Amino acid sequence: MQAYYAARAAEYDRIYLKPERQANLREMEAWIARAFDGRSVLEVACGTGYWTQFFAPGAAKVLALDAANETMQMARGRVPAGKVRFLQADAYCIPVPHQPFDAAFAGFWWSHIPLDRIDSFLVGLHAALGPGAKVVFIDNRFVAGSSTPIAHMDTDGNAYQDRQLSDGSTHRVLKNFPSRDDLLRIASRYSPSPLYREWHYYWALEYALDK
Repeated sequence: MQAYYAARAAEYDRIYLKPERQANLREMEAWIARAFDGRSVLEVACGTGYWTQFFAPGAAKVLALDAANETMQMARGRVPAGKVRFLQADAYCIPVPHQPFDAAFAGFWWSHIPLDRIDSFLVGLHAALGPGAKVVFIDNRFVAGSSTPIAHMDTDGNAYQDRQLSDGSTHRVLKNFPSRDDLLRIASRYSPSPLYREWHYYWALEYALDK
């Protein structure tokens, strides 16, 4: 996965150019821009900083993590100087800060987590957060005709897509599409009242951490 996103860095944001998705994206960008006002935010898998650029101006501070340095280099040019700190790190081994964050965000990362690692990922993420911290995930819904077709399903129920880059190389990438009920069931283990939002092409999960 890391090698794929490093190779894809220069063309990563083309996914946001699909004409049919523009209305959804504008609504989501406006929504996420207000989601973390005044909060210290831990962002996991920040990629090229596409989403960071919308919420960072209103946040108190942001620590943005990603495993691929190639995408983080692009992200640095998109955000306010001094507001966002970047760190190359493994999403499954998140460093625990001396002062916990009061918010966390991950855009288009949940779908790349193997089903049997979701809870361990969340436990690691939550360890870096304080009680009542706001947690937000956004990701894709599967929409036939717009989404890349599913090429393979493994025995654990994980879905995979075959993606071709501009250099002609093809990569099989884990890409799960959880249902509303799946997301709320998982989040309810950590929060009493998780919220689910849905657009035609995307979903969002939001909850306050109960710990």
